[in-house]
Amino acid sequence: MLKPIDQLNGGSWCRSRVLRRLQEPPLPNSDGPPANPPATPSAPSGAPSAAPPRASQCAPGAPAAPGPGRRDWQPPASALAPHPDDVPPSPAPRPPPIPTLRPGGVLRGARIRPHSPPRRRGDTRLEAPSVGAVLSQGRTMKVEFAPLNIPLARRLQTAAVLQWVLSFLLLAQVCIGIIVILIIHNYWFLYVPYMTWLYFDWRTPEQGGRRSNWVRSWTVWRYFKDYFPIHLIKTWDLDPSHNYIFGFHPHGVLVAGAFGNFCTSHSDFEQLFPRFTAYLHVLPFWFRCPLFREYLMSSGPVSVSKKSVSHVLSKEGGGNISVIVLGGAEESLDAHPGKFTLFIRQRKGFVKIALTHGASLVPVFSFGENELFKQVSNPEGSWLRTVQEKLQKIMGFALPLFHARGIFQYNFGLMPYRKPIHTVVGRPIPVQQTLHPTTEQIEELHQTYMEELRKLFEAHKRKYGIPEHKTLIFK
Repeated sequence: MLKPIDQLNGGSWCRSRVLRRLQEPPLPNSDGPPANPPATPSAPSGAPSAAPPRASQCAPGAPAAPGPGRRDWQPPASALAPHPDDVPPSPAPRPPPIPTLRPGGVLRGARIRPHSPPRRRGDTRLEAPSVGAVLSQGRTMKVEFAPLNIPLARRLQTAAVLQWVLSFLLLAQVCIGIIVILIIHNYWFLYVPYMTWLYFDWRTPEQGGRRSNWVRSWTVWRYFKDYFPIHLIKTWDLDPSHNYIFGFHPHGVLVAGAFGNFCTSHSDFEQLFPRFTAYLHVLPFWFRCPLFREYLMSSGPVSVSKKSVSHVLSKEGGGNISVIVLGGAEESLDAHPGKFTLFIRQRKGFVKIALTHGASLVPVFSFGENELFKQVSNPEGSWLRTVQEKLQKIMGFALPLFHARGIFQYNFGLMPYRKPIHTVVGRPIPVQQTLHPTTEQIEELHQTYMEELRKLFEAHKRKYGIPEHKTLIFK
């Protein structure tokens, strides 16, 4: 049949070739019709008319070519073969598409086949990446931005934490730079009075500090507390007629839980512990920075020196709490998410001060403190850890290489993660005052404190999502 052939290229070459073959003389042993068939006699009038000729199957409207006695005649097979000049040229093979990466991490033009045959040697065809490769590329290159329709309260919380982080990292350097500029430009009427006053006020951080209730009640600290959020949990009642030492664990990177609970008026400390005053002890280095020391003392922190702790615990009437982050700067280098390493085995000075003043020891554990930041891997013995430890011995404070989220995106930056902090205050350990404690008494009380701290952690870790196999590591 010619109909399938007629569908190629609109049938134009088919009609021309078939008509040309029909006009040629038949070949020998050919079963085709004669070249000049006799004319068909016309039917007499009144006779039934012959059947209409069969329409050509090459194209509608083409003349029929039946021979005498052959109503079902068809062209020979040779007429159906296309002439080489009439065959349309086949299009050139298209090269495979080159995959390109779209902004969303999706490869354009890549065909993912679940069962692709193995490649042969020398085969240079481009293979489409696997599903795992596409997904892994999407994970590594995707940046998750914060949505635009975030409530105003959350924006203010981010701004409050941002100013706190920048104050911790840069404000001391800025204040020192201001003093240097005043000296260089000889603004003596500004820096001379301040330096004179600083000379007489140098011991204030060791004598209870100079807190300001107005600064502690700033609204910015309420947004700071709600950013994580920060919670304070009491497990035991304390006697306001006694003084206490709160051993705060762990240090974390920036000690956000200790600052939010004990240096602002927006925490639950005043409701849970009425008639008590908390003093957060920090490194003496911060009180040697001019101007910055005034801002820091206004929130309530004091020096962590022995003289400063003794001053707080020797106040008459009781109701004073010395909050000491016992791990110190060294512990911040191990503040990795999911780790609970505490540097406490060699920290026995607070035990001796507690025995000297008869102050009860209270273990405090802040769940979630180590989850706020990530750090560059610095295992013990690595070159990075060695450099950090040397700088910590020289300067007095550590330099952890931390990172977390950003202001407008969630993948990288110096903003802490929004992870809840639950600071749990444990059971007080009564201490009998001993003016000259022996080494055995210090060691016994130190061991008792570590046991109570471990019990506090084990009793509350399930409430705050810590796996059962996790435990404290004392160093």
